Amino acid sequence: MSNSRTRLVLVALITCVVTAVTMLLVSGRSAPPGDASPEAGFSRDMAVHHAQAVEMGFAVRDGSTDPRIRALAYDIITTQTAQRGVFGGWLQQWGLDQSSTRPPMAWMAGHGAHGAGAAAGMPATMPGMATGAEMKQLQAAKGKDSEVLFLQLMIRHHQGGVQMAKALLKLSSRDEVRTMAQNIVDTQDSEIAYMTDLLKERGAQPYPSMLN
Repeated sequence: MSNSRTRLVLVALITCVVTAVTMLLVSGRSAPPGDASPEAGFSRDMAVHHAQAVEMGFAVRDGSTDPRIRALAYDIITTQTAQRGVFGGWLQQWGLDQSSTRPPMAWMAGHGAHGAGAAAGMPATMPGMATGAEMKQLQAAKGKDSEVLFLQLMIRHHQGGVQMAKALLKLSSRDEVRTMAQNIVDTQDSEIAYMTDLLKERGAQPYPSMLN
């Protein structure tokens, strides 16, 4: 075989190998997350977390006449409802169930989550979630009492959401999920600062911070 023919064969072989490796990498990167993956766990848990935030938003809109509080509640309701739709769409696209028998937050055990009843480094519930008693208190409150309780509960709720989103950023390399998680961190950090100012105007303070 001539040198030129040998070079052509080698080039062809190298091209085939590079193409095959590239296809494997792309295929692996685009393969849907598994049922126990951080992406699936984050989507499921954050959808539940957002559902409570939406419920809290409706409660304060019914209990407050302050246009800033009502506008904030509206923003939280609309933004987090839309994001819940995205989470559900991802799970459907990935061929996964919308819910799981796995414990809440199992996907981020050991990544800094804190919650009541934590065992073996894993919280019993999602960080920042209001209790049933707190939700009943919020739904019954009116006027300034409603505003103060909403702000205190929602600041803590956002802090939990930020924890969850930051944990996802440590665990996932999937672009669309990381983009959503970073958006949650940025948006909720900003809202935490705004809600803290609104609390100070009302002579109140946030609950002890969940964030380091």
